[in-house]
Amino acid sequence: MSGPQRTTRRQRDGGRHADGDSHADGGGRADGDRHADGGRRAVVTGLGVVSPHGIGVEAFWKAVADGTSSLGPVTREGCDHLPLRVAGEVRGFDAAETVEERYLVQTDRFTHFALTATHLALTDARFGRADVESPYSVGVVTAAGSGGGEFGQRELQNLWGQGSRYVGPYQSIAWFYAASTGQVSIRNDFKGPCGVVAADEAGGLDALAHAALAVRNGTDTVVCGATEAPLAPYSIVCQLGYPELSRATEPDRAYRPFTGAACGFAPAEGGAVLVVEDEAAALERGADVRATVAGHAATFTGPSRWAESRAGLARAIEGALAEAGCRPEEVDVVFADALGVPEADRAEALALADALGAHARRVPVTAPKTGTGRAYCAAPVLDVATAVLAMEHGLIPPTPHVFDVCHDLDVVAGRARPAEIRTALVLGRGLMGSNSALVLRQGGTAPSANG
Repeated sequence: MSGPQRTTRRQRDGGRHADGDSHADGGGRADGDRHADGGRRAVVTGLGVVSPHGIGVEAFWKAVADGTSSLGPVTREGCDHLPLRVAGEVRGFDAAETVEERYLVQTDRFTHFALTATHLALTDARFGRADVESPYSVGVVTAAGSGGGEFGQRELQNLWGQGSRYVGPYQSIAWFYAASTGQVSIRNDFKGPCGVVAADEAGGLDALAHAALAVRNGTDTVVCGATEAPLAPYSIVCQLGYPELSRATEPDRAYRPFTGAACGFAPAEGGAVLVVEDEAAALERGADVRATVAGHAATFTGPSRWAESRAGLARAIEGALAEAGCRPEEVDVVFADALGVPEADRAEALALADALGAHARRVPVTAPKTGTGRAYCAAPVLDVATAVLAMEHGLIPPTPHVFDVCHDLDVVAGRARPAEIRTALVLGRGLMGSNSALVLRQGGTAPSANG
């Protein structure tokens, strides 16, 4: 674990529970900024990004703010004969630069991304070993949609091509959805509440909500996020069954949500990890409070039922705003799910109108993921990282490849838009029917709409 040594935080019971229940599904109180346990607030103090735009926050933000597109031809070995032609690949990634060999041989590429992003996030948060008063005060929560497909494919090919003696012992764990949570926990000796959201694409937001809930219930720090590596041959073949997957052959036409030319989404690999802490503990160790995780809610409306997702997504938005104590008109920017399927895009636009009322026509809407591709569970986590950076820089990034919007939305296109951003709404939906919404507030100790 990286970062300078700091004075340890005061002793506190990392395992105690809050007197009041805080619901990750948005069914609880509408005072998300004030909690019955005396005010434990979940804040973001560190960001780590591995994406098609590059490794690290600086490279990522520069590309996002410039409206750069990193979509391109699929070049991964063994994929040239498959009908998927355009995706967001993480190029020039060398996990050995940040991760020890003994961990690399045990794990798949999606976990390599997670270990590297965790290293970057802890460094960004200036969170070192001296900040860990007890290994039980730090937890880990990740989300995963595809698991370790590349590792699993290689070992199964060894099994059927050469025999069982050629299958490594790590096959039993490397493919598993929980592998990244386990390896991050082991490598950093984090023994607090750990879990994995093995879920739909919206699971990345749900993982952050679980982290925030753990903090509110007494855990000092949670490392959370999602990374995916779905661009191996076996993984791509599995995705070809999705009618929403774009088969376009040109990168600038493959992923164009909210337009008349929408033809599905381009997949991507990579992801982001965030350090989420109790605000008081973070301030005590001298950390910078980047944003507050103010509210979250999730619903389910069924696989590919995009018309029905209108009501489910609207309900999630309403629940997240209620938990955050946020009025619709306080939302300064929406990071859209932006699936790129006409029926789904229409449902999202209508859900925003249902939940935000007249403000839905005025609030800026953006989908920077059209420049990287849709990294499944990691896509909304990358959006959360982007939202934090957008609030810090006072700049709403544009939506690459989108120019002719055919919905009643103020989609930020062409170039970034300067704005004072105090509240961001991040949305996520999954192909299997999950809907999730997360509200972020700028900095810490944000006032609630309830006074």
